[in-house]
Amino acid sequence: MSLKAISVVLCAFALLSVAPSARAEKMCNGRSAQGAMWWSILHPGVGEWYLKGFGAFEKAPQKKFWLGFIPVYGWPGYLQVKSAMDSEKCYVNDDLTFRKNPHESGE
Repeated sequence: MSLKAISVVLCAFALLSVAPSARAEKMCNGRSAQGAMWWSILHPGVGEWYLKGFGAFEKAPQKKFWLGFIPVYGWPGYLQVKSAMDSEKCYVNDDLTFRKNPHESGE
């Protein structure tokens, strides 16, 4: 193996070993926001339920969860995307609409 090939391999190894540690994972109440996003992709509302620590089913956002069974609107569809975006941002609400500030109530 030539010196050039060895240096390329060592450089690639160094970059690959540093890259994961440079990326800080976003955490929500000690749980992975990215993990919550994937749970919500599995089914709307499950990511928010994961962020609340699973447990009792009442912790799950009921509207997102049950409406998630409607094809195209729920899964796959609008609620799947909405739930994934909310849980990735650490929002655990049951709001079905996109708002500028999800903590504001429209009432």
